[in-house]
Parts: sequence; structure tokens; C-alpha cells
Amino acid sequence: MERFNILLVDDVPENIYSLKMMIEDSFDVNIFSALSAQEGIEILMKENIDLILTDVQMPEIDGFEFVDYLKNIERTKNIPVIFITGIYDKDEYKTKGYNLGAVEYITKPIHDVLLNSKLKVYIDIFEKRKSDEEEIAAKDRVLIHQSKMATMGEMIGVIAHQLKQPLNILSLYCNDVKNSYEFNEINDKFIDDFSKNTKKQIDFLSETIDDFRNFFNPNKQKRVFEIKKAINTSIKLLGNQFDVNKIILNIDVGDEKVYGIETELEQVILNIINNAIDAFNDRDIDYREINITVLSKSSYTILIIEDNAGGVKIDTLEKLFDPYYTTKATGTGTGLYMVKLVIKNSFQGDLKVNNSNKGLRYIIALPQKEL
Repeated sequence: MERFNILLVDDVPENIYSLKMMIEDSFDVNIFSALSAQEGIEILMKENIDLILTDVQMPEIDGFEFVDYLKNIERTKNIPVIFITGIYDKDEYKTKGYNLGAVEYITKPIHDVLLNSKLKVYIDIFEKRKSDEEEIAAKDRVLIHQSKMATMGEMIGVIAHQLKQPLNILSLYCNDVKNSYEFNEINDKFIDDFSKNTKKQIDFLSETIDDFRNFFNPNKQKRVFEIKKAINTSIKLLGNQFDVNKIILNIDVGDEKVYGIETELEQVILNIINNAIDAFNDRDIDYREINITVLSKSSYTILIIEDNAGGVKIDTLEKLFDPYYTTKATGTGTGLYMVKLVIKNSFQGDLKVNNSNKGLRYIIALPQKEL
């Protein structure tokens, strides 16, 4: 389990040593120490610190200046700070410290019982927060699993259709062999054609099976890949769904790169397209169009997916990514929640959805390299 991290800052090594011994006698925590504010800042930039105990009277940068600096940095501004002082114990100094964001004062000489009672408060809060985060993470894993199972159920029908066509063709070739044999029409050309055509269908079957196996592979590692490949694979996995549902698909993509798990992005694209297909069918839209546009901005690749199914109401728009919220009569409400989790957590990207003048538009920002 992740342990509580404390940073001790004091220019006197003996003070740090005695304070460290007091804490370690009562708590199982990680303790980092610094002999100056500069050293403390270096540690804070590298480590995830949960609580800072700092002396006030230090050379060059005192405790007040140190905390004032930390409160202006995004990474450190919310870390609780306890001032330890043997000289600045007057109300005017305490007020200054509290105004800077200090949460406690401990006056030297330090009483171990008082120190322990104060530390226990923050450690208990830390453990409660971690417990809540783990519970939320566990629920998210269940929701993602449900979404993947729902996607798998939808894909089984597509897989069956993808495999049925080459199997039917192979069946026809087998019947042709029997008929040709009966009419004595088997010759070198017939054998060559039979071999070439059947091999083509078998290769297609093998390739299709590999595509779906890779799609459902849970052990993919993060890497840099071309977003074009993920888009093309998603479209290929959907088979003839665009033809069956009479959807015009427009794609504008170059060689833009993305860092993450390729199959997870494929699943995101599939979820969004399947939602658009459902919207087209639910609303009996005659002219159906899906536009996929990719562009590069700074260190991010922007993926825009837009349909012309009419969009959704404003109040619905705000709830689209909530777990278990669905606009479908038989929907589970996990699909778009999974999309949000994958983009935010797996890719450290950003996701927005809005109504365009045609329909629903998803704007997804994905990092081009590891953050």
C-alpha cells in the first residue's frame, strides 16, 4: 500500500534527526529531509509529498518565503504545511503563517504527544482518501469491463458476418470441384485458379481472426503509433455496417502520431461510431454522414468525430459521460463513460463533446509522446 510522505525542512541537521526519530517511533511513513528551502523545492519537484514540516527561521529563504513560493506552484500549492518554530510564536507571526496557507504551528521544544496527535490527523485523511480512490478505481474497472463485454457482444455479430462471406465462397469452390470432376473439366488452369482463389479467402479469414484477437488482447503496452492505423482498423472491424446502414464516411487524416494503447483507442472510436449508428436508426435519418478529422496542435493530436444525427439536448449533453446514463431504451450507459476513462486515464488526454450545426461532435486531444 502507498505510504504517507513527509518532508522535513530545517537548516540544523540535529533538529531533523530528532524530529525524524520521533515520527518513526509512532508512524510507518516515508520521511524526506532538506537542510534548506532550495533542497526542499528540489525534493518536492521529484517526490509526491503529502505533508511538509518546516522550520521558520532559516538562512537565505526562511519558512514564510518558502511556503509563499510553494503556494504559487500548481504541483505544491495544496500540500499542507506545519510550521515548527522556537522564536516566531507571537500572534502576528502566526497570523502571517496562516495567511500564507500554513495549517498548524508547533512550538519548540516539540512535545512528542502533541506532534503525534497532529500528524495522525493528516495520515488518517491520507489513508481515507487513498481508500476512496481505490474504491473508485475498482468501480471504474468493473464499468470498463462491462463496456468491453458489451462491445464484444456487438462485435461477435460483426465477426460472424465477416467470416460467413469467405466461408460461403469456399463452400462454392468445393462444390465447383465436385461438379468439374464429374464433367471431367479439371485441368492445370482449374487447379491453379482453385489454389489461388481458396488461398485468398483463407488469408482473409486468418487476417480477420488476427484483427479481432488483437482488438481484444488485454496485454497491449503503451507506445507511439499512427492514429490513421487505429481509425482504419476500427472501420475494418465494423465490416459492412456503413453499407448496411447507408452511412457516408468521410476521413481526413495524415501521419499524425499518438502515444498510448492502440486497441483502446480503437474501442473508443468504435463506441462513438456505434452510438452514431444507433442515433441514425432511432431517428430514421435519411441522409447519414460521419466525418472523422485529425489535426495536430502543439504536442497533441486532435481527433474530431462528428455525425449529422441532430445532436442531443443541452441537459443530456452534460450527462453523456456519466456512468450508467443512457439515452437508449436497451443501453447500459457504460460505453461513453468508458470512452472518458480511457481518454483521461489511459492516454492522459482530454475529451469534449458538443452539438454542431449537424449533430454530435466529439473532440479528443491525445498526447503525441509520453508525458
